[in-house]
Amino acid sequence: MVATTYRISIDAIPRQNQREVWREALAGLLLDCRLPDTGPFQFGELSAKRSTTGAQLALLRSSEQQIVCNGHAASAAAPARVAIIFHAYGRGSIATSQRSCEFADNDVSVCDLQSAWCMTLREDFELLLLELPRERLLGRLGHNRLRLPIVLGATIAAAAVRPVMRTLGGNFSILDKADLATTEVAVTELVAGAVLGETRLDAEAMTQVQAGHLRRVDAAIEAQLGNPHLTIADIARQEGLSQRYLQRLFERQNTTFSTYVRERRLERCCNDLIDPNYSDQRIADISYRWGFSDQAHFSRMFSATYGTSPREFRKSVPRDAEIERTRGRPRLARSTATVLRLAPGTAARDGALRLEPAIPIEPATTLPDTRVSSHHLKVSKETTHWGYLSRTIPPVMCIESGAVVTIETLTQHAFDDHERMIKGDPGAESVFHWTAERKAVERRGAGPMDGSIFGRGAGEGFGVHICTGPVHVRGAEPGDVLEVQILDIWPRPCANPAFAGKSFGSNAAAWWGFQYNDLIDPPAKRETITIFETDAQAEWARAVYSYRWTPQTDPFGVRHDTMDYPGVPVDHASIEKRPGVLAGVRIPARLHFGFMAVAPRESDIIDSIPPGYFGGNVDNWRATKGTTLYLPVAVPGALFSIGDPHFAQGDGEVNGTALELSLTGQFRFVLHKNGQGTKPHVEGLAHPLLETAEEWILHGFSYGNYLRELGRNAQSEIYQRSSVDLALRNAFRATRKFLMEGYHLSEDEALALISLGVDFGVTQVADGNWGVHAIVRKSLFGQAGG
Repeated sequence: MVATTYRISIDAIPRQNQREVWREALAGLLLDCRLPDTGPFQFGELSAKRSTTGAQLALLRSSEQQIVCNGHAASAAAPARVAIIFHAYGRGSIATSQRSCEFADNDVSVCDLQSAWCMTLREDFELLLLELPRERLLGRLGHNRLRLPIVLGATIAAAAVRPVMRTLGGNFSILDKADLATTEVAVTELVAGAVLGETRLDAEAMTQVQAGHLRRVDAAIEAQLGNPHLTIADIARQEGLSQRYLQRLFERQNTTFSTYVRERRLERCCNDLIDPNYSDQRIADISYRWGFSDQAHFSRMFSATYGTSPREFRKSVPRDAEIERTRGRPRLARSTATVLRLAPGTAARDGALRLEPAIPIEPATTLPDTRVSSHHLKVSKETTHWGYLSRTIPPVMCIESGAVVTIETLTQHAFDDHERMIKGDPGAESVFHWTAERKAVERRGAGPMDGSIFGRGAGEGFGVHICTGPVHVRGAEPGDVLEVQILDIWPRPCANPAFAGKSFGSNAAAWWGFQYNDLIDPPAKRETITIFETDAQAEWARAVYSYRWTPQTDPFGVRHDTMDYPGVPVDHASIEKRPGVLAGVRIPARLHFGFMAVAPRESDIIDSIPPGYFGGNVDNWRATKGTTLYLPVAVPGALFSIGDPHFAQGDGEVNGTALELSLTGQFRFVLHKNGQGTKPHVEGLAHPLLETAEEWILHGFSYGNYLRELGRNAQSEIYQRSSVDLALRNAFRATRKFLMEGYHLSEDEALALISLGVDFGVTQVADGNWGVHAIVRKSLFGQAGG
């Protein structure tokens, strides 16, 4: 799970409020600012992550200003804190009433937040700031005599900490709590060594020679903390110093050797007890690792130092107190929802979490014989699979190349308004049926069927799309290409007599949308559903009403504070409908299917959300009537599935969904055998390719084959690592390959044409694996189209 995060960018804030918002953001870091009096505030971005250890890591980018610390008195509830600051770029100085020090790009400074100081940034800057309890860094360094702030100089420890901080800044968006806890310890140790080596000490405290000896002794002790038999004689012998001299060094620090070693061991144990990396490790194992061979002695020493037992201390750590939701399979199998009652017939948990999903599906031994050239695939609980793709799902239809198939699809958002999108429709009712006794479609995602493990329900809902299929194409083999001609699309009519002649859909501004952490109006965290209607002509849609999501309890008794799981029935008595929204606005139709896929080969079952080389949740509105989609076949029979029907969508799909509305489509399937060259543009295809009468549209994703590229945890990692940069790079590479192979251009020719005549656009940033498409106009090559 990603560390608890908050973000602010003043670019999206009205100009008159920007300065106030920036000051409020800095206040969360115990800081203030002085901005230039004249001219607009240029820009400001701040992201922060809080660790379970009490530390906070913040990334700041802004224009010239002064960042001020007014000094914060320590208390039992708010212990004194220190800031380790990496100056990625932007020169300036840090000053107190007694001293001033300059810093430049890639410098590291250390500042005490208990004292007053002012940092002057004379140009645009980027800072990475690690705030942590003061005692954790300076407690063993004679810190009452240290003079801060300091800009670290040329020690080895200072040189080592710079690339670590640079790496943290460069990977800030994907840092999780375990990463943060681990790197916090490493940075603290490196900076402590550098501070001890570089800070000027008062004359009566210690000579520079003595300070050098203390650094050596400190390093020797740190390397052997796990040795329960470590003595002062061992260290004296190792460093070539007398025991009496060592005793005097520690006396100058107002401590003794044994007390110092005990405190360091307890501090290490304390860090591990709150580190997510060691959350499953026994307390006895942690204490033994740091030199406590007697568990009872360790417990007494820990209680005397921290005022509580190790067990109670570990239990008191707030783990995931603020849950930052993420799609995809959680890395740790720990429930974040209250399961009030399990589904009927589901065994209660026995404490052993099953991390791998149980897949109650097997390959079909026989295939349905549907050799006719035109047929109809109706939607029902028998012909759909919900929230996942799999090469092991038995096909619901088998066709020959050239067959025309009419396929019905349902939107997974139909329960946003049961009266308008489900009631009276036998197909929809069979799929969405859910009472206290049973759920018609039990698996609704790629997770384990024990719904208590993550608290979302059976199948876990990591995928969301209701997919009709799969359709087996006779003769399809890996390396072939499946051509899907989209002949026609039309809305599924409402079956409720109260709304005859209309069709209805939903748009959800959801927690997984690009906008969720960037809202201006209160409340800052909200999800809004807008219901739309269209008539039989389906040329336009208009909004009927909207409502904000309120916590919903499903028929099995699970409370859903957010739209975390598709198909949760919404109790309309619990919501406040807002009529008249988007008054006078008409949404033009762009009927298309966001999800069209063949089965991937890399895994038996995958989350339906991230698209890939196999197609899937591509979400390109251009895949509409009259266009053709080409998909590389990865498994025998291709196993084509379709879903996520959309009435309309813009490039980006920024709030998390399109206008989700059930559709029916008519398709012709044509198989292109590998090496036969019937269409040279699709030979060797490795990604979804869309063809219109005038254009070729190539698709790039952050990871073209994330299942292979990201390894065993790909279905979690993909949600943490996606970026538009990666997607654009892959779309560029796909376009270059297409032009060089399909039109026989040299690389230099292709590069010139890409820059001058190819349009790149963001397909979607809602689907885990972000997408960028490239549009190549056929007219560039003198083709008339068609």
